[in-house]
Amino acid sequence: MNWQGKITETYKQRTRKSHELHQNARELLPLGVTSNFRYYEPYPIFIKRAQGSRMWDVDGNEYIDFSMNFGCQLVGHANVQILQAIRAQAEDGTLYCAPHEIETKVAAEICKRFRVEMVRFTNSGTESTSHVLRLARHYTKREKIIKFEGAFHGVQDALLVSTKPKLPQIGEEMHPNQIPSSFGIPPAVWQNTLIASFNNIESVKIRFRENPQQIAAVIIEPVMCNAGIITPEPGFLQALKNVCDENGALLIYDEVKTGLKVAPGGACEYYRVQPHLICLAKAIGGGLPLGAFAGTREVMQHVGDAGFYHAGTYSGNPLSLAAGLVTLRDILTPEVYPRLYALSKKLTDGYNAIIAATKLPAHAVHLGALGMIHLLPRPLKNYRDWLQINREHWKAYWFSMLNRGVIAHPPGHEEQWTISAAHTEKDIEAHLAAFEEVAAELTKFLNHK
Repeated sequence: MNWQGKITETYKQRTRKSHELHQNARELLPLGVTSNFRYYEPYPIFIKRAQGSRMWDVDGNEYIDFSMNFGCQLVGHANVQILQAIRAQAEDGTLYCAPHEIETKVAAEICKRFRVEMVRFTNSGTESTSHVLRLARHYTKREKIIKFEGAFHGVQDALLVSTKPKLPQIGEEMHPNQIPSSFGIPPAVWQNTLIASFNNIESVKIRFRENPQQIAAVIIEPVMCNAGIITPEPGFLQALKNVCDENGALLIYDEVKTGLKVAPGGACEYYRVQPHLICLAKAIGGGLPLGAFAGTREVMQHVGDAGFYHAGTYSGNPLSLAAGLVTLRDILTPEVYPRLYALSKKLTDGYNAIIAATKLPAHAVHLGALGMIHLLPRPLKNYRDWLQINREHWKAYWFSMLNRGVIAHPPGHEEQWTISAAHTEKDIEAHLAAFEEVAAELTKFLNHK
């Protein structure tokens, strides 16, 4: 049995109960899960409980968790202040379907952090990006959207395009092909979604030249977080804003992953290039389902126009907003961030030191509370660079870390780790100790292939 086979066998030996539960789940749930992202071969671990920086599976294995629910849990698992807030709110009711004061309080916190003027609440990132596209089309009276190759903005049809296209499909970097990312998306929908290359402003300009007076908006993760971590090159975001302004289109930041993590006010604060609209979710809810879209008063006021529709039975529900208010006002305060950044830097620096010592062809990057190892020696500029990463080598790394009690990041080499308010110096040291062993084994494996 080769090294990769031994890793899988160790995983199976440690997670027998998870395997049993997954077999049962497959009878009732497609793939045995309720989100396709949660499935991976040979089967996913089933979690029993989570607290602080730890998770425990049904087999009793304890893990230091750097996945943090795809970054939702920036406050840590089962945060005491969050629990107190939702218990108190639950006693007053979990759902009103009517206005309540917490909505305005959370909206004020978002406006202050992200330098926006008006907010509407949703339940998820997908809802946020869906509504913001409709708003952009209404405001501009145009239909087409530009998104970037390899970027993920939720599971609505209009944006589930070229999220993970294969190399033979993608076309030229200056003119990427439109590739629907799921069956069931009508061509009439995805053909209105144009594709550009991240960090390539000329590819954006080409789309505008080819489609004059037709493009409503450009939507972008200001830091590309669905291909590891790819940061914008200096001047790229400002150039993008300029192109949008010159062509009468709106610039939309999808800050579902970057919001609260790269800075207290997200990428808006960190890069100081303000878009017209932003989308938020994940970390703003403190672990509860909460999303939002926000922006300038000039654009957002049109949500109230007769004939424009934004609604949701659970949107702005008091339970989620009670958690959101405590998250923004009491937990993720500006004073917390230097500690998060220091731990994030310590982990990344530790990775790079181990990579250098073992001569592993890789590098680690971080921004704010986010970080990731890329199994390539050179920095990544766009999705096409990320495609060069060997997925099987990443799987060996990820499962080896899992077998040592560390969830290094969410499953998938497109993801990244999150340093939460619950992580400690000892957590970082334990993570690095596990990686030191894994890096040596992975390097040895690569050298003897």
